[in-house]
Amino acid sequence: MKLALGTAQFGLDYGIANQKGQVTIDNARSILSYAMDNGIMTLDTAIGYGDSEKHLGEAGVENWQVVTKLPSATENRQDVEYWVKEAVVNSMKRLNLTQLYGLLLHRPLELLGKDGNALFRALQQVKQEGMVRKIGISIYDPTELDRLCNRFKFDLVQAPFSIIDRRILTSGWMRRLHESGIEIHVRSIFLQGLLLMESSHRPEKFRRWESLWQKYDAWLEANNVSPLQACLSFPSSFNEIGKIIVGVDSLQQLEEIVQAMNISVPPVADELVSHDLELIDPARWAELA
Repeated sequence: MKLALGTAQFGLDYGIANQKGQVTIDNARSILSYAMDNGIMTLDTAIGYGDSEKHLGEAGVENWQVVTKLPSATENRQDVEYWVKEAVVNSMKRLNLTQLYGLLLHRPLELLGKDGNALFRALQQVKQEGMVRKIGISIYDPTELDRLCNRFKFDLVQAPFSIIDRRILTSGWMRRLHESGIEIHVRSIFLQGLLLMESSHRPEKFRRWESLWQKYDAWLEANNVSPLQACLSFPSSFNEIGKIIVGVDSLQQLEEIVQAMNISVPPVADELVSHDLELIDPARWAELA
């Protein structure tokens, strides 16, 4: 199964379309059980996702491939290498695991700072000691890869990718990473739920892209495809992608996602792509009028 389960909602009230709030422990157990029964074996979390790691550990994830992310490594860190190891040990304690599948940097450009070499040595060290199977980075823009991949060797890269945000593809980095043997995980395929909303429910601040929404809605209607089916089918069509990370706040949502994965969808139109960072980068949404 190409799906991986994102768990920000297990520790935070996360997502523009989230109407249920943080997932409870009981609901988390139900979601995890259903996911495993349907061949989903990879979890994506982060130290910065509130109590996500703690709740996952309580729910029991010993049979999962768990990928977590480090927060900023250079804010008031006297010994970066010690801090990384301590952070990994504490993550494994919270998760009740003896090994992590992946460890990613949430702010990978820190590798270019004064402590960058020490930071990368620390990643290599926890991998060599068997605490982590794969090390890598979680990026926001493929231009980060332009600056990093010629200096550091990664096993895993996580990147945003969706019907309207195709930067990892159009930049050529999807092909280059795959040819280098680097595992690719994509996230934000629903753009925090924005791509799943009915036109009447999209927040007013996104109206400036009305022409794009009209094309998107028209394509969905013309092909008799639901937004969920389209958003899942698009990344699923790329063999280079190892895992597609989806976040849910209920068991019903995950059931709908698994069912939608089995539906064939026509190729998505190129005219639906956007290069506007104010739309495709959720970190900029708070500044929208």
